Amino acid sequence: MEDEKILIRNASQVVTCSGFEAKRGKAMSDVGVIEDGAVAVSNGIITHVGPTEVVLRQVDVDDYLEIDAYGRALLPGFVDSHTHLVFGGCREEEFSWRMRGDSYMSIMERGGGIVNTMNATRSTSYDDLFEDAYDRLDTMMDMGVTTVEGKSGYGLDLATELIQLRVMKELNDDHPLDVVSTFLGAHVVPPEFTGRTDAYVDYIIDEMLPHVRAERSVTFCDVFCEQGVFSIEQSERLLKAARSQRFKLKLHADGIGPFGGAELAARLKAVSADHLSHVSNYGIKRLARSGTIATLLPLTTFSLGKPYAPGRRMIDAGCAVALASGLNPESCFSCSIPLLFALACIQMKLTPEEALTALTINGAAALGREKKVGSIDVGKKADLILLKFPSYKFLPYHVGMNIVDTVIKDGVLYIV
Repeated sequence: MEDEKILIRNASQVVTCSGFEAKRGKAMSDVGVIEDGAVAVSNGIITHVGPTEVVLRQVDVDDYLEIDAYGRALLPGFVDSHTHLVFGGCREEEFSWRMRGDSYMSIMERGGGIVNTMNATRSTSYDDLFEDAYDRLDTMMDMGVTTVEGKSGYGLDLATELIQLRVMKELNDDHPLDVVSTFLGAHVVPPEFTGRTDAYVDYIIDEMLPHVRAERSVTFCDVFCEQGVFSIEQSERLLKAARSQRFKLKLHADGIGPFGGAELAARLKAVSADHLSHVSNYGIKRLARSGTIATLLPLTTFSLGKPYAPGRRMIDAGCAVALASGLNPESCFSCSIPLLFALACIQMKLTPEEALTALTINGAAALGREKKVGSIDVGKKADLILLKFPSYKFLPYHVGMNIVDTVIKDGVLYIV
């Protein structure tokens, strides 16, 4: 069905989330609803958006595959801008340890955590990594995700980091979803560098970054900037080196405790600072004044049983907030968009409009894709979803339930 013309008409709502840049503060409440709306698509690109009666006057319906969307809402495809979707093994035992009260850091200290997945990933074949991640992308797509970010960071040596990144490139080529790749060599210090964190940062800068750059498929460089992992100084040194090699920047920041990661992200003009459960008031102010997207991961804090990031306070301060699943094999073995949406609204006190903006145009901005995806605008890619219900407000109301009926990705129709 690729390259066919598609006309979606009579949608109870076309929720455009219209825009070509991130929305901040109060602007996040503007989701651009068109009642009884229509969207026309040609060659994978949106060509017409408006009330049904207006669009029908602008197109020759005989040229289109028509979809009668009566009683259903049409939205932009969701953008999941923070995942760790390529990894080997699972860590269900560690989840049980956490449930009995063991801390994240104590599990890491006795050989669990990221190093556990590092060992599993190093011993998993390329084909198995690819097939498992492909299945995860299928699950994401069923829940309305059309663009997703994926991080490396479970190899922690050059060979395995490159394997993870090459798997993501092949996924981007073979799967309908767009996969944006991020290099996260600085996820944790591997055992071979125990006690020599500065030497490992040198290794990333001198040995890893040039080879990753040569892959030409990796957009971002990220670092786990937290107490006991990579310091502010080490993170800054690495990210400046990455920027000099033309990577865009991301940070895992202030997720375990207040550490100044948000302030560093703003200072370096990073595209996003992610987690932010313990961001300081000053960090919020810096993010609000910067172009850096604050990407919040309520599924992760839910899984860890920890306090949620202050999303309400951040939006009120004028930040551009995105939401993402944070899918990974231990602290958040879930990519559930329905649960994510409910947690954002119920626990983090975002309005349905703000949560929708955070999962569409602001998620796209967190990946540098806001000019191409994330909203229903003429000229953008036809990444669209039809809900089973007539309003986007059913997303938090029908708690934890997947209400996506149809996905249109690059103008191609997929029935969930």
